[in-house]
This record gives sequence, C-alpha cells and structure tokens, in this order.
Amino acid sequence: MKPIKFLPFMALLALLTFSCSSEDFPDETIDSMSLPVPPVAKTIEIEILELINAHRITEGLNPLANHSIIKSVAFTHTDYMVEVNNVSHDNFFQRRNSLIDNASATKVSENVAYAFSSAESVVNAWLNSEGHRENIEGDFTDFDISAEQNAEGKWYFTNIFIKR
Repeated sequence: MKPIKFLPFMALLALLTFSCSSEDFPDETIDSMSLPVPPVAKTIEIEILELINAHRITEGLNPLANHSIIKSVAFTHTDYMVEVNNVSHDNFFQRRNSLIDNASATKVSENVAYAFSSAESVVNAWLNSEGHRENIEGDFTDFDISAEQNAEGKWYFTNIFIKR
C-alpha cells in the first residue's frame, strides 16, 4: 500500500490525541455541591501559574487571576486522571458547564499534561504546542491549575482557563 493512503488515518489519529480542549458539548454539569474544597496550592502549581502569567505579560497580554472554583473543578479532573491512570479531556463538557454555572464563565478551555517533573518543563511543553499556547495566550480572565502525583510519583496536570 502506498504511504499516501495512510495520511487520512494519521491525521485523524493526531487530531484525537491532541491534549487541549475548548469544545462545546451537551448541557451536563458538575453539581456545585459536589465540588471539593480546593486543596492548598502546591509549589509546582504556584510556579506554573506564575510562569504562564509571566509569558502572557511578555506577549503584551493581561495576567490572569486565580479562581478557587476553577481550582476545584481542575482538581476533580486531575484526581480522576490519577485514578484511571490516563491523561485525557474526559468529561470536559461537565467541567465547562460547571464553570459556566458556578463561576460565570462565558468561555472555557483547558490544557492537560502528564509526567513532567517541573513547572518549567510542563509550561515549556505547552508553549511549544500551538493549541496549548493558544489557550495560554487566549482571551481569558481567570485560570487555575491542579497538579497531583500518582503512586509512582508521576505528575498529572489540569490547567483550566475561563473568560468571565
């Protein structure tokens, strides 16, 4: 078979494995009563937020504000990814709708990552990916992040951006 016949398959595979999300989905939501109290920010989380805002400032963009509801929603997803041992955007529409309902979001997007060992490495990876960089440099007002380690010490990250 000619390699050209595999191009549509490879394009579909690449599209399905991309790890940033801002899609619209059905009107399901995470119940605000089920959101956990966000854990105290870890050093790696604070560093990531600071690096993202520093990048935004160098690009002439406004820095984003931290938001505890975003942190809670991000934490639920990071905890889920650790539990299922898979980096994903599963149930993004529920997080999006929860933030629309509970944080007055009009626009929601997220970046996820796995196995980076420092704030610098995960932020650099996102900045070197067009879709992730678009989220970081996007028209948003608030953001937050959750970083959790699995039993083997590998980090999972959920970074959510909203516009209010």
